[in-house]
Amino acid sequence: MTDSLVKLQQLATLIRYYVLAATTMAGSGHPTSSLSATDLMTGLLFGGTFRYDLDRPDHPNNDRLIFSKGHASPLFYALWLAAGKVTEEEMFTYRQFGSPLEGHPTRAFRYAEAATGSLGQGLSIGVGMAMNAKYLDKLPYRTYVLLGDSEMSEGSQWEAIQIAAHYRLDNLVGIIDVNRLGQRGETMYGHDLHAYERRVASFDWETIIIDGHSMPEIVRAFEKARQSLGRPMMIIARTIKGKGAPAVEGQNGWHGKPLDMKDYQQALAQMGQVNCTVRGSIPLPEPLEPEIRPAREPEPPAYAAGQAVATRKAYGNALKRLYPAFPELVSLDAEVSNSTYAEIFGDAYPDRFFEMYIAEQNMLGTALGLSLRGKLPFVSTFAAFLSRAYDQIRMSQYSDANLKIAGSHAGVSIGEDGPSQMGLEDLAMFRAILGSAVLYPADAMATERLVEEAARHPGIVYLRTTRAATLLLYGPEERFPIGGSKVLRKSDNDMLTVAAAGITLFEALAAYEELKKEEIFIRVIDLYSVKPVDEETLREAASATRAILTVEDHYAEGGLGESVKSALATAAVPVHTLAVRKRPKSGKPQELLDYEEISRRAIAERARIILEVETV
Repeated sequence: MTDSLVKLQQLATLIRYYVLAATTMAGSGHPTSSLSATDLMTGLLFGGTFRYDLDRPDHPNNDRLIFSKGHASPLFYALWLAAGKVTEEEMFTYRQFGSPLEGHPTRAFRYAEAATGSLGQGLSIGVGMAMNAKYLDKLPYRTYVLLGDSEMSEGSQWEAIQIAAHYRLDNLVGIIDVNRLGQRGETMYGHDLHAYERRVASFDWETIIIDGHSMPEIVRAFEKARQSLGRPMMIIARTIKGKGAPAVEGQNGWHGKPLDMKDYQQALAQMGQVNCTVRGSIPLPEPLEPEIRPAREPEPPAYAAGQAVATRKAYGNALKRLYPAFPELVSLDAEVSNSTYAEIFGDAYPDRFFEMYIAEQNMLGTALGLSLRGKLPFVSTFAAFLSRAYDQIRMSQYSDANLKIAGSHAGVSIGEDGPSQMGLEDLAMFRAILGSAVLYPADAMATERLVEEAARHPGIVYLRTTRAATLLLYGPEERFPIGGSKVLRKSDNDMLTVAAAGITLFEALAAYEELKKEEIFIRVIDLYSVKPVDEETLREAASATRAILTVEDHYAEGGLGESVKSALATAAVPVHTLAVRKRPKSGKPQELLDYEEISRRAIAERARIILEVETV
């Protein structure tokens, strides 16, 4: 055995020791899942093919390593210890409160590319990073993703595998740790490596089957992966769960369980002498940087007074208009760009637009990968279909994602297409994301300005757009800060405040005109920022009028009405809500607004009832 292989074996032994020691000390964790992949990851990081500047984790040309099987976090942290960047003292804080070495990797640990642990997402993130290298930054770095065999049942994996082949991401390497055992028993294919090979190869990936505990085979596989041209590569490795701990090797029932002291001591005795001073070296990447595009001032939005434009079309116009000001902007769409109007941007800047087809989970994971490499992804599809990707969105918050998501065709106002196409839960979904901003513009000008605000705002921003064309309400001088609102009708005689957004704002304005004829004056607020909501303006309205009435084309749970009720929880004013409360059906938009009692007629009727009740 060569000196280099001897050292790799020493490093693998060291890493196994720290996997077992840290999990035993913590009293929790996934040592067996870590031990099966130890040889694979040791061979990758320290076998000479992985390129990384340990002192610059943000180096743009570093190779990237993602643990999609995030429960193998003890292995992940022990690898960086073996690289000299985690101390033994730090390793033994594993899973303790305040430690960056959390139970599953998060960005609190400086060498973690993304938060992982909800299975089936790491490969999509890797697709985004590989796509960035190949098509945007044009750098030679490679992206490696460690996959568990259990998570290969996730549909999002196959979405990612399919799109990686489509975009010919020959800089992407997946490694399936086929250890045969899942959480509760044998996986779907057990140790049938050819079952994985047939399926992955059918998507036009290059595949290699290896013994995941043979260091020479591992090193050769990664050397071959480094030479891959034209196709992504999947290394399919046969491994033993719990390898190196005799009491649990290949045994069911040990997933997510640390060894007790007796089994831990037995494993240490089996290992023999552990060289705790050995450290691995990683070659530096080439000192290459991406081209920096200077930002330029964008043209102002151009719409004529009285023009009717769908906010979804204004979204596409805004992306095209704003790209010079945000040169890191990219657009991803799920094969509906002629409906979301992302095609306007795509036609103007085809090298910045990625068609992700009808695979929303992978689209959001890919967008996260792009975001983590410094890009500004705007993702678009029908609002209803974003629910498929909610777990990817939920996990993105733990990666400090800078994602902008546009959901079109929201609410019953889309009309004849029926309930399967109506986004009616989206505001609630996105309001629940920690630190998110949720925006719902009513006209084209507000949309243009809010797309710009979203681009400037760090974090996850959701923009809800409407199918129907709506009349222009605002001029080019108007600004729409996140957390703001617009008071469109106001007088000293206002009896009731109506807060609405998007399509129902126009219904509220029509109800205002109807009620004015009866000398019933209502204040109308465009609550375009659903989260954060404009509490100051709402409280002012609450003190000036007898009641608040919210109107939304969304289910009552979690939407605009509950945002207002939360803001006014300590105010004495009653808050009433009109929202979608019946099962929707196909019909003309106005018929559906009437049916759901969120139309101008319903607003006027409810206003009369509220004011009659409040004046008794």
